[in-house]
Amino acid sequence: MPLINKLGARAPARDSALTRLRVVLTVFFALDGFLFAGWVVRIPAVKQQTHSSTGALGLALLGVSAGAVLTMVFTGRLCRRYGSHPVTVACAVLLSLSIALPPLTHSAPALGAALFVLGAGYGGINVAFNSAAVELVNALGRPIMPSFHAAFSLGGMAGAGLGGLVAGQLSPMRHLFGLTLVGLAVTAVAGRVLLRTDPPTPADDAPRQEGVPRQKGEPGQEGAPRRLDGRTRGLVIVFGLIALCTAYGEGALADWGALHLQQDLDASPGLAAAGYSCFALAMTVGRLGGTRLLERLGRTRTVVAGGTTAASGMLAGSLAPTVWLVLLGFAVTGLGLANIFPVAIERAGTAAGPTGVAVASTLGYGGMLLGPPAIGFMAAWFSLPVALTSVAALAAVAALVGLTTHRT
Repeated sequence: MPLINKLGARAPARDSALTRLRVVLTVFFALDGFLFAGWVVRIPAVKQQTHSSTGALGLALLGVSAGAVLTMVFTGRLCRRYGSHPVTVACAVLLSLSIALPPLTHSAPALGAALFVLGAGYGGINVAFNSAAVELVNALGRPIMPSFHAAFSLGGMAGAGLGGLVAGQLSPMRHLFGLTLVGLAVTAVAGRVLLRTDPPTPADDAPRQEGVPRQKGEPGQEGAPRRLDGRTRGLVIVFGLIALCTAYGEGALADWGALHLQQDLDASPGLAAAGYSCFALAMTVGRLGGTRLLERLGRTRTVVAGGTTAASGMLAGSLAPTVWLVLLGFAVTGLGLANIFPVAIERAGTAAGPTGVAVASTLGYGGMLLGPPAIGFMAAWFSLPVALTSVAALAAVAALVGLTTHRT
C-alpha cells in the first residue's frame, strides 16, 4: 500500500498507514527494552551458574558491547540495501533467540560468546528501528522520536519489574526462555505488519529540521541516495557526540549512583537502589512529554535546555550533602537528558539516513560504555562525588554543541 499519494487522493489511507506504522514501531522499541532488562536482572544468577569471578564476569559482559558496536557499524548498510523494516524484524528474531543463550553456558568464556550474539541483536535492532522511526518522523512532520524512546524505557521498567518478581521462583533458564517465546510471538505479529508496510516518503511540505542541510533523498529529491559529503559527515559526528555526552550520564548513574548514596551519604541499601529508579522514571516521564516539548521549543532549544537542566541537576546529585537532595538531583538529571539522545539520533538520521543513525548510535553507545570505567578511574584519583560531576560537565558540553548546530 503506498503511503504517499502525490495527488493527495489517498490522504486518509496514508494517515492510517502512518498511524499503524507508528504503533508497530512503538511495540518493537518496547520489546527491545523489555527483553534486555529481563536479561540484566538475571546477571547475578548467571554469574553464580557460570562460577565466574567478578573480573571474569566483567570481561564476559564486554561481549554485549563488542557485539553491539560491531553490528551497529554494518546495520546501516543492511538497512540501505534491504530496508529498515526487514532488518528490524530479522534483528528482533536474533535478539529474542539470543536472550535464551546465557543460561545455557557454564563458563565465563562461553558466556562472553553468548553475550556477543545478544549484543549483535541488540545493536542491530537499535540502528534498524531508529532508522525506521526517523523515516516516520520526516513523513509525519512531527517530532515524535521521544515517544519511541519512552516506549523503550517503559519496556525496560516492565522487564526489570517482571524479572524481579519471578527471580525467586523461576530459574534463569525458564525465565529467559519464556522471554524468548514472548519476543518471537510479538515479532511474529508486529513483524508481519511491519513487513507489509512500505517505508513512508516525506511529504513535499514537511518542515526541514534545524541545522540539517537538505540532502538527496529528502523531499523534492525522492528516491535519490543520500551521500555523506564532508559537511554532512561532520554534522552526523556532532550529533553522535551529543548522544555520547548524554549516554555517558546514563551509564554512569546506572553503575555508580547507588554506590554514591550508600558510600558517601550512608543511605540504606533500599534507599540507595532508589537513586537510579528516580533517574530512570524521570527520564521516562520526560520522554512521554517530549513531543509537546519539541513542538513548543524546537530541537535546538530542547537540547540546550535539556543539557543545562541535566548539568544543574547532576551538580546537586553529585555534591549535595543530603540523600533527598541527591535523589532530587538524579531526577532533574533524568528530565534534562530525556530527549537529547532521541533528538540527536533523529537529526543524524535525517541528515544521512541509516548511515547517520548507525554512526550516532555507535558513538552514543560508546558513551554509555565509557561512563562507568571513566567514573571509576576518576573516583580512584579524586573521589566519587567529584568524578560524578563529569556527568554534569558533559551534559553542559552537549548543550553547547547543540547550540552550535542551529545555524551550521
